[in-house]
Order: sequence, then C-alpha cells, then structure tokens
Amino acid sequence: MQELKILYEDEAILVVCKQAGLAVETKKIAEEDLESLLKKHLAKDGDRNGKKQPPYLAPINRLDQPVRGLVLFARTKEVAGKLSKDLTDGKITKIYRASVFGSFDEPEGTLKDTLVKDGKTNTSRVVKTGDSGYREGKEAILHYKEISPGEEEIRLLTGRHHQIRVQLANAGHPILGDNKYGNARSREESEKRGITQIALTAQKLIFDHPVSGKRMEFEYEE
Repeated sequence: MQELKILYEDEAILVVCKQAGLAVETKKIAEEDLESLLKKHLAKDGDRNGKKQPPYLAPINRLDQPVRGLVLFARTKEVAGKLSKDLTDGKITKIYRASVFGSFDEPEGTLKDTLVKDGKTNTSRVVKTGDSGYREGKEAILHYKEISPGEEEIRLLTGRHHQIRVQLANAGHPILGDNKYGNARSREESEKRGITQIALTAQKLIFDHPVSGKRMEFEYEE
C-alpha cells in the first residue's frame, strides 16, 4: 500500500500529492488507486467518530497515471458541484513543471491547438482545419514559461485529455520520459539522463475555498 501525503484536509476538501504510477481512479478491481486509498483513510476517521456510512469523495482535477502532482478532492456533492464549476470557469489555477526536449525559440508563449481524443488507443492528437475528426475536436490552450533551458512552467487554460503532453510534443518539445508522445530524439535524451518516468508534475493549485472563500495555494512536495 502506497503512503499518502495529504497537504490539507477539512470537512469540505482534501488536497493530496499523487505519486507517479498511481491512478486517481481505476475500474480494475485488483489495482490500487488514489481515491480508494483516501476513502480508507477517511473511513478510519469515520469509525473513530462513530460514522459508519462510506465517505463521499470526488476528484476535481485528474492527472494521468504516470504523472505526479497535486489532486484536489471534494468531500460533499455540494462542494464537488461548486469546485467543478470553478474549474470549468477557469477559477482554479493549475500550474505544472515539465522537463522537455530542446527549448522553445521564445522563452514564454501560448500554444493553441485543436485536439481529438481516440478512446480506442487512449491517445489524443492535434488536428488542423480539414483533417479527419476536426469538427469533433476541442480547443486546447496552455501558456508556457521557461524556468531554465529545457525546464518549463505550464499554466493550463483548458483541461483536455493528455493536453500538455500532446501540445508540447506537437510543438517539437516532447516531455522527457514520455514514451507515448515522445520521439526518437527525446527518448534518446531521456535514456541518456536516466529519466524513466514522465518528467511532468502538477506543481501548484490555487483556488478559493468552496465554503469559506479563503484563497488557498498549495505546492507539490516529494
């Protein structure tokens, strides 16, 4: 059983650091996931407090299984509804850190693409006007800022399937350690540097507390 690193917990929300390789949710019965681990944690508290009903828990932001970082959970349906709306309205700031192959020509900029998801292969791709599936595509926008050569801070402005991984790869700068969207050169660089996990972290979450309205800011901890 993996060790939980909970950064914040109250009656409304829970903020936790997810390790790389752990799914936020999974339908596989034998596979451990973050949500089930947290429910076990909350159930223990419920037993101590005399509460026998299963704890409610809903992830607000989801991370790909290979990606590590911060995940925000709601502990009631009302809070889940409020936070989900805030996420849709762009009121929750999500900042990532990525180690990429090469460097952008400009140290700061915005990527805007149209992405189409393929459920059969669990992948997404960038499509242009006239491409197959373009009409079903969804707009994807992110802002990047170079921290140091090959190290980028990514601010997500939309939340699409595999968005950061696909957009950076399409821009010619795949994330190191990303075997799904990387190219031969990025794989070679990853091997040279001993990077075996995708070098992407959900580094910061900034949002207003759904009950108190207090400004909350969290940063990923190892």
